[in-house]
Amino acid sequence: MLEQDGGLSLTIARIVQRLKGSSLHSQLERQARISLHNPEIKLESLKEDIKDFLKTSGWEKKLQNAVYSELNVFPSPCHPAAPPEHMKEPLAYMRKAQGSWEKRILKSLNSMCTELSIPLAQKRPASEQKELLNKWNEMGTDEPDLSLFRPVYAPKDFLEVLMNLRNPNYENGEQPSFRNHLGLIQVPLKVKDIPELKEDFSELDLNIGQLGIDDSAQVPPEFFENEHVRIGQKVLAEQDSAAAQQYVRQGCPTALRADLWALILNISNQPEDILYYEQLKSNVIQHDLLVDSLIYKDVKLTASNDDYYFVFEDYLYQVLLCFSRDTSVLEHFAYSSATPPKSYIRGKLGIEEYAVFYPPNGVIPFHGFSMYVAPLCFLYHEPSKLYQIFREMYVRFFFRLHSISSHPSGIVSLCLLFETLLQTHLPQLFYHLREIGAQPLRISFKWMVRAFSGYLATDQLLLLWDRILGYNSLEVLAVLAAAVFAFRAVNLMEVTSLAAAEAVLADLSTLKVMPLLQIFLFATIT
Repeated sequence: MLEQDGGLSLTIARIVQRLKGSSLHSQLERQARISLHNPEIKLESLKEDIKDFLKTSGWEKKLQNAVYSELNVFPSPCHPAAPPEHMKEPLAYMRKAQGSWEKRILKSLNSMCTELSIPLAQKRPASEQKELLNKWNEMGTDEPDLSLFRPVYAPKDFLEVLMNLRNPNYENGEQPSFRNHLGLIQVPLKVKDIPELKEDFSELDLNIGQLGIDDSAQVPPEFFENEHVRIGQKVLAEQDSAAAQQYVRQGCPTALRADLWALILNISNQPEDILYYEQLKSNVIQHDLLVDSLIYKDVKLTASNDDYYFVFEDYLYQVLLCFSRDTSVLEHFAYSSATPPKSYIRGKLGIEEYAVFYPPNGVIPFHGFSMYVAPLCFLYHEPSKLYQIFREMYVRFFFRLHSISSHPSGIVSLCLLFETLLQTHLPQLFYHLREIGAQPLRISFKWMVRAFSGYLATDQLLLLWDRILGYNSLEVLAVLAAAVFAFRAVNLMEVTSLAAAEAVLADLSTLKVMPLLQIFLFATIT
């Protein structure tokens, strides 16, 4: 009990510390001062009267949402005596593997820099600044020669690294046992089984109404949809993040989704947020970074060729170029196993006081990175709000999909969960695919790394992301990946090669997410 109290007081202290520097703190102070002019505020009961004033004027709800947001983002504090790196990643071999992977990425970036004789960063000439400012809203019309640039890495390179992960304290043994050599991921992490997943995702039960099923043409809308919309409007009127998070577990009505997601992520797009976005934009216009070319190349290779997303090309450049300059993103490295890469000012190599984070946000984009932003463009048309929603989605969820960690929502755990679900519930299929050299994870990895963006139809993808936000977890990605294999199992049992298996699973755009999840979790005999 004492330990729990200690953990709680640590959490409270950390949240107070985090909120002290925020704009909400200064707004609350300002409102408290203004309230002193109110005749109802008495000197003898000053503290209670100000509390009541903040409650009735809606500021208490804003503070609650901010606290709830912090609780969702930051991990529970470790033991007070634990070293700070344990908050990043408790397992030493995971930290070491992530460090080696970062060195590889940086080496790849630096060698490209040397080969092309391009500096990592340089100030744009005045004429170029003016030109970029003029075409800010139509950057997609620009066709720079990017043939010499290549993505720093692609998901398949990352998978090779994960396949080689081993826990040095764990005896794999020379003799291949039934357990240890079936899947590609060979690290002993605890992942959930179907009964535990059923409990965690209980709102997805067959007996509970779901958007994505009960709003289909065959079901009269008055049965579920109308009532769900009415409750959603009430949740928005209340402006309660926790209620919104609970609500979206059953899916968001299309008309309310943008506002509900913003409420869950605690994004309100205040004037100071718009000003901050404009500052990032001016940083993009003044300085040219090597990663800008990587962003251009990625958008051209992915979203520009996508039937759903090509129209958002300009938005993607704006958001991703600003994101690369945003130093506030560095804060997420406190609870990420990754460390931001450093570069040195020219001629000062190795001198720490001349070291700078590169890119300024500490995130080197990889092949497919722009697909994290593309679906959000359907919901938000105001660039500064779109930017804030993406940044918050990234620092809560997406960073876990490309860093090595033992977190339950980290990509290693998701891969292991996917392989375990398939091995346990579809052992014949798993063994068949393994025997023909078509390990299931080789096919599903790219889906999970991109959170299925670019693979599912957009309406289905947004229903999936509703559940990610609702459960504050990425585990649903692994469950869906396993459900797709279960759905196509009959066809997959017929294939005799990796290429044929990939062909069976090449097009996911016709799949319906919610029926697949429900059948896999709640209609599978365990």
